[in-house]
Amino acid sequence: MPSTTVHAGFTLLLAAGLLRGTLDRRAIAVLLALVALPEIDSAAGLWLDGAHRALLHNLTIPLLAGLWLYWDTRLRETDRSWLRGRWGQWGVTVAWVALFVHVFAHVLLDYAHLEGINAFYPVYDRFLRLEGELALSTTDGIVQTFVDVDVGADGGEMTDVGATGTTADTHVANPVEPSETVEEPDEPVERLFPVAESGWQLFLALAGPFVLVARRFQERRDEA
Repeated sequence: MPSTTVHAGFTLLLAAGLLRGTLDRRAIAVLLALVALPEIDSAAGLWLDGAHRALLHNLTIPLLAGLWLYWDTRLRETDRSWLRGRWGQWGVTVAWVALFVHVFAHVLLDYAHLEGINAFYPVYDRFLRLEGELALSTTDGIVQTFVDVDVGADGGEMTDVGATGTTADTHVANPVEPSETVEEPDEPVERLFPVAESGWQLFLALAGPFVLVARRFQERRDEA
């Protein structure tokens, strides 16, 4: 699965492109803290079955947060906005970027790996994984396998969107709860803290800091 290092690298990449005029250390610290926060559900798995990739790795939380943000910063009068009144326009901008980063740099990035995420937990308990391909074939035209629709024996349609299980029967290995079972009592349990599990993950982890530093140099040059 993508490590926190990969999530952080992607976060810095998005921050460099989205935080125009608000790219400061405070904003970067907020985004990095937020993108690491969902990993807390790894520890929650010690008390709640299937908590990892469910409790904080879902789309329910950002959906509710997005509705509140829209209400507070768009529908309420400017002088009554809690977020704007406390942190000004800086807070509004960073909050919207943070929501975007949380969804795209963490939740949806995990959506395509291992058992995926419990997308609408706790409203709907089902792990979903984004798995398939999209291609343009000279013989078959547009080919996509992310969503498969088949006709069953009774003539009804069956749709496969990558469902992999529920919290009751799905476990995603993590350093707190390794998936390996130890057969010998004295055998040590390997707790793996991944940094990059493939070339593209290493590239993404390094691209973020590089682009962020390059952006800072450009801003200093423009100010000179």
